[in-house]
Amino acid sequence: MTASDLPPRLGSLTFHGPLSEDRAGRIVARLAAVSPATVLDIGCGWGELLLRVLESVPGATGVGLDVNAEDLARGRGLAKERGLAERVEFVEESALGTSRGPVDAVLCLGAGQALCDPGQPYDPGVVLRELRRLVRPGGRVVLGEGFWERTPTDEELAGMWPGARAGDHLGLGPLVDLAVESGFRPAWIESASREEWEEFESGYRHDTELWLASCPDHPLAAETRERVDGQRSSWVNGYRSVLGIAYLTLVPVTGT
Repeated sequence: MTASDLPPRLGSLTFHGPLSEDRAGRIVARLAAVSPATVLDIGCGWGELLLRVLESVPGATGVGLDVNAEDLARGRGLAKERGLAERVEFVEESALGTSRGPVDAVLCLGAGQALCDPGQPYDPGVVLRELRRLVRPGGRVVLGEGFWERTPTDEELAGMWPGARAGDHLGLGPLVDLAVESGFRPAWIESASREEWEEFESGYRHDTELWLASCPDHPLAAETRERVDGQRSSWVNGYRSVLGIAYLTLVPVTGT
């Protein structure tokens, strides 16, 4: 069985999250305006946003941390294509307790779990304190973090990921308040639109759905259908219009 016979993994997504080109451009522009010399991307995947920041800030260098070798290889390929291979390093290692800071800018989009002890419940307070440790005075943190648009019903929770609880996320207000308590000022607060969610969720499975339609009897079709159907159901029957993603641009308070 060759690689071309296998079901696609992520399709042709540009970003591994509900992030549009327009919003990404605005985030990059705000970061570029403060000319960070060093950038750290936590749970970077293939590092698309990291690469765009480096393209916008001549001479800046970056490090992307992730544990997925396939995504990291894609990031290295993209960096080479864009002439950035000498300015960025994609490293296969855990970000838990990382010593790769402090830096001028930290990106952490939908990857807060990489900063948390996997044996403990997810805690955005831990994430924010770690990000505060990793950023230099005068620097910037861009955090993409889940929040409840409204309190989910028991039925909605049952349709989400296994073991989903109302306590898994905060509301947007409490999340921003927690950022302030953790030593930041929120310079910019925004959240993913429904269109961004739909582009991401559909794009995430698009190529795999096409593969399943054309290869229904493939030896891997049954397990692929089960996985993809579960993912789609979790979104459509669970967290759609309930779970939001906040993009917070945070500035550390001097002396905290």
